[in-house]
Amino acid sequence: MKLIIAIIRDVDNEAVCQALVSQDFRVTQVASTGGFLRKGSTTLMIGVEDDRVQEALTIIREHTTQPQETGMKRATIFVLNVAQFTQL
Repeated sequence: MKLIIAIIRDVDNEAVCQALVSQDFRVTQVASTGGFLRKGSTTLMIGVEDDRVQEALTIIREHTTQPQETGMKRATIFVLNVAQFTQL
């Protein structure tokens, strides 16, 4: 299992989350700020089975828009190994 941490711009949050949920991904959203311009962003945490990582990354890539500000990125994404997963 993997944990995808995707930091996206607020303007893309709704489209990305809807697309992920429609494909049966579970998404946790956390409001966040950071970066050079301190613009609003959203951090998504997505628990994913190993064989669905590329599918989730494709959805994120397809539903984020190119920023108009020079030097800004559409998303910053981390894919981490999960040693243990428990739901209570």
